[in-house]
Amino acid sequence: MIITEQKKLEQILEHLKDAESVFIIGCGRCATSCETGGENQVKEMAAKLKKHGKRVVGSVVIEAPCDDRLVTKDLKAYSAKLKKAAALLVMSCGAGVQTVSDIIDKSAYPALESIFLGRTKRIGKFYEMCMMCGDCALEETEGICPVARCSKHLLNGPCGGSHEGKCEVDNKYDCAWYLIYERLKERGKLGKLKTFKKAKDYSKVIRPRKIEFR
Repeated sequence: MIITEQKKLEQILEHLKDAESVFIIGCGRCATSCETGGENQVKEMAAKLKKHGKRVVGSVVIEAPCDDRLVTKDLKAYSAKLKKAAALLVMSCGAGVQTVSDIIDKSAYPALESIFLGRTKRIGKFYEMCMMCGDCALEETEGICPVARCSKHLLNGPCGGSHEGKCEVDNKYDCAWYLIYERLKERGKLGKLKTFKKAKDYSKVIRPRKIEFR
């Protein structure tokens, strides 16, 4: 899931300073799960904008505003209201903002910061788990990613600076390689640590990336 957090209201108002009328678009997936861009947050944002003199001409929560098909389909019903909007405020990750901006000929502004791809422990408790490097090697570490979860992104660890299972960069975090070692030990697979991991093939993450099946 893409973990997001809301921008400060002052930032959003600055983006919208030249827009008298605004249409708000929320996200029914990731931002809803993060409680940053779902139905409730869209209503709250509309109330805040109105309080600061903005005219909110309409709003909708699209299941996945990063999906061209859903954006095109869902916004058809709001074409009249969209015409009245000087700007769009999109409460989703950056992919959603860009998708909406490409499809609707209006200035689209982000209401959220895209933080990381993560795991949800519970609402309000999120952990980065994957950097989408395109060269996954989780089979070698029993499902713990050293690229995302080690502060130094070490493929061959630990670094020697960890102490009592905690990271030397920030001791609030577990050392990823300590976790890997303990899991390998528990599962009788410590021999995997003897295999030297080659540098990642970063040619797989030359951006922008795309996948086209047909």
